[in-house]
Amino acid sequence: MGKVYTLKEVAEHNDPKDCWLIIDGKVFDVTKFLEDHPGGDDVLLSATGKDATDDFEDVGHSTTAKSMMDEFYVGDIDSATIPSKVEYKPPKQAHYNQDKTSEFIIKILQFLVPLVILGVAVGIRFYTRSV
Repeated sequence: MGKVYTLKEVAEHNDPKDCWLIIDGKVFDVTKFLEDHPGGDDVLLSATGKDATDDFEDVGHSTTAKSMMDEFYVGDIDSATIPSKVEYKPPKQAHYNQDKTSEFIIKILQFLVPLVILGVAVGIRFYTRSV
């Protein structure tokens, strides 16, 4: 068992010359692996200062990649220093009514517009017939 680090201690190692990650409650110094990482060093650097377990699992690393992790292990994380995951709740907003026209006006228009179109068509028919 290695040394126990706090999240704050691990977060201080967040640049290309000194990069630490937290995966499955373990702390890894991946500084030497930055240049060799298939996804690039930006991926690893963006995962510093937080628990990167979900990011690591989402990619679906091979068993070979997982076995390589042992050489970068430096210790464990004090789980009390990692904030609990908070479920995102969107802010409450007033109900947006896309149709600001009253239903009564819509019903009248649904009746009158076809009637007007029919009247125009009949008028054109009579006008063209008499000319």
